[in-house]
Amino acid sequence: MPATSRAVVGPTLFNLEAELPYELRLKDFELAMQDVYDLLFDVNSILIERGLDRFDDMLRKQAMSGVISDALTTSLAKHSRALAANRFHNGHPDLVLRGRHENDAVKAGDEGVEIKTTRGKGAPDAHGAREAWLCVFYYVVDDETEPASAREPMTFRKILLARLEVADFRTNERGTLGTRTSSPNANGMKKLRANWIYDTGT
Repeated sequence: MPATSRAVVGPTLFNLEAELPYELRLKDFELAMQDVYDLLFDVNSILIERGLDRFDDMLRKQAMSGVISDALTTSLAKHSRALAANRFHNGHPDLVLRGRHENDAVKAGDEGVEIKTTRGKGAPDAHGAREAWLCVFYYVVDDETEPASAREPMTFRKILLARLEVADFRTNERGTLGTRTSSPNANGMKKLRANWIYDTGT
């Protein structure tokens, strides 16, 4: 079985006019994205060598999104000059100002960047409407090409970033067994799209 391919970040696809908070640099995003690409390449290479499915095909969509989100948070914290990964389990936001909180852990901080990843094309789900910088990574997974060994690697197609207010969210209704979530509303998405970070045009 052939080895999986490695995705590569397009360095010319970044918005040089984007507003970046907390001393973030476009290079931080480029390095974090490539770190995720390299991670998936390494993992998938091992899985394929053993005759197993790719990580992308093995995990459920929600689980895959969680892995990518955690990897991006860790990598952005590593490359960032001012931000650290929030060490509080399920704390908000995912990235906090380094040294602001004890052990860089806070349940609900008022400064930092929340990271969301989605395979969708619209507004991402969030656990609640909170005032914060929200960074959304949109990605695609090839789960249709046959044979599976010929599938393209996961790739990021767009990154949006903006500071949203509580009023920039809508509440999503859920059934009796579901958990109510919030998503950026039309005005929230307008803010996000106005400050795009990376765009492949797809």
